[in-house]
Amino acid sequence: MNCFDIKNLDLFYGDFQALKSIDLNIREKEITAFIGPSGCGKSTLIKTLNRMNDMIEGCTITGDVRLFGEDVYGNMDVNLLRKRVGMVFQKPNPFPMSIYDNIAYGPRTHGIKKRYELDEIVEASLRDAAIWDEAKDRLKKPALGLSGGQQQRLCVARALAVSPEVLLLDEPTSALDPISTGKIEELLLTLREKYSIVIVTHNMQQAARISDMCAFFLLGEMIEFSDTDGMFAMPKNKKTEDYITGRFG
Repeated sequence: MNCFDIKNLDLFYGDFQALKSIDLNIREKEITAFIGPSGCGKSTLIKTLNRMNDMIEGCTITGDVRLFGEDVYGNMDVNLLRKRVGMVFQKPNPFPMSIYDNIAYGPRTHGIKKRYELDEIVEASLRDAAIWDEAKDRLKKPALGLSGGQQQRLCVARALAVSPEVLLLDEPTSALDPISTGKIEELLLTLREKYSIVIVTHNMQQAARISDMCAFFLLGEMIEFSDTDGMFAMPKNKKTEDYITGRFG
């Protein structure tokens, strides 16, 4: 089954067309990577999936985006959408509060108030994000005291705390060192068993290592979409081949 079905999607910032006629089906319980040079539309597209672009003035979107068959741009409640479709950004952005309160923030806003329930969610989310052992003895300490890699795993845990169906990650390791990057990649491969994952990455080796499916974008168009092994071994489009082999980008 597909978690997202995207048909004939166009997106404009004012007069500038950032996405052009995107048709894409994203399967559930897989990792789908968006690759392409800077400014090609991959981050714009991922933010369209949970309506983050709604906040940008002058942004207009036409076409069809469906989450498990439901129209994302129809009558769907945006807060509910963002509960179902979590997001982790390029730069770790913990809230200036304790580790515990970072994780409990989302469940509290969705009405969970009992302490024992919150305790269970905090532990489960930190375990799922592979940071429980590092954080369990400092839950009341500020999240901003964690290292960059730990902060990013905390942000993954915060997204998981509201039980999303899909996890979106916009270049989640670009600000991290190689060891922290490796931990995030291992984490995503584990999370794939429970969640559908979409990752934007400028690192082609990362896409090759962890993704099942891969979409290559150029100047707002999706040039090619296929299983990752196939795309890297035998790209169907010359532009994809030129990008993967480093002739541009």
